[in-house]
Amino acid sequence: MTALISVEEGLRRILASVAEPVEAERVGIEAAAGRTLAGDLAALRTQPPFAASAMDGYAVRAADLAALPARLRVVGRSVAGRGHAGRVGAGEAVRIFTGAPIPEGADAIVIQEDTDLGQSEVEIRAAAAAGRFIRPAGLDFRAGDVLIRAGERIDARRLALAAAMGHPELPVRRKPRVAILATGDELVRPGEPAGPDQIVASNPYALRAIVERAGGEAIDLGIARDTLEDLQRAIGAARDVRADLLVTLGGASVGEHDLVQTALAQGGMELGFWRVALRPGKPLMHGRLGPMLLLGLPGNPVSSIVCGILFVAPAIRALLGDPRAGEDPSEAGILGRDLPANDTRQDYMRAKLERAPEGELVATPEQRQDSSMLATLAASEALVVRTPHAPAAKAGERCRLIRLDRFC
Repeated sequence: MTALISVEEGLRRILASVAEPVEAERVGIEAAAGRTLAGDLAALRTQPPFAASAMDGYAVRAADLAALPARLRVVGRSVAGRGHAGRVGAGEAVRIFTGAPIPEGADAIVIQEDTDLGQSEVEIRAAAAAGRFIRPAGLDFRAGDVLIRAGERIDARRLALAAAMGHPELPVRRKPRVAILATGDELVRPGEPAGPDQIVASNPYALRAIVERAGGEAIDLGIARDTLEDLQRAIGAARDVRADLLVTLGGASVGEHDLVQTALAQGGMELGFWRVALRPGKPLMHGRLGPMLLLGLPGNPVSSIVCGILFVAPAIRALLGDPRAGEDPSEAGILGRDLPANDTRQDYMRAKLERAPEGELVATPEQRQDSSMLATLAASEALVVRTPHAPAAKAGERCRLIRLDRFC
């Protein structure tokens, strides 16, 4: 019997088998949300490109406010997109608005609440130190500054930054093509008539969501029946669509009717491993079919989803060149109920979450953890992680948890 490897070792081997990221392409910035940057991005312009006012008020010379109140002659207006062309001299002021360029000669802003809002002349009632309420040129960034790094996911914040940096297009990784193949005579699609011994396939839809959330392009290969011929046909279809990753669902064990390994081996699979010290999800298979990475997930729905979170999503991030693909996704929390000692496998227990009065996350594992129970998973917000041989734990003790909304 092949020895089980740890979750950490399994993930290490999977990521190590990603020879290099998928190719880069350029997309318009309007289509870049959710994509992964293929190269470091440097600013093409300085932001702000000029010294600008941070408030509505008057641009003045601080030296003119030595004695208060002070009356100054208003010689112009500066608004966003249309600055005052002249210079501010002794005894003069320019009416200015937020974001407008600071006129030459001015070195401070007096907010309008400290004035009488005069039009041709203004009374200043409060002093302003030089530099007050002025955003200097380059306060945010300067041309040439590298602000977004290769491997970062372009979210709304980075999208706004890239636009402000002056980029109409971004170099991104193409979406890795992830072929998803469900296997088993017992499966039918939702809406199809089911025989007395059949169930509805749910795993492909969950895995599609996980794949797309991670940045991949999911390709549904349907359901392969439990024959070598049908499995080999489906594996050929994965090659035909030039999948970067083939994810099989079910049939990855070594039972009499589990033919996936055999079909893959006959197709030229180089097997990496196929058993992990994990619950749920022990019969996890990893290998390669030529240039195509392979992950064989268990057929039980919860096992499949947990393995999707732990292994499929990081593999996709590695294909996208994300240097943080292998980072531990767990965070600190507090147990909401007592737990017995753990055995030899790393456990991922479905749990409800709530906030303690101090703000910490409290995770309460469900009493029943059967890997076929999807309703329990759907009602959970987290997985509580228990290491192999973890001792019994009491409610209120520290734990590690993975928030499900990060992945699915």
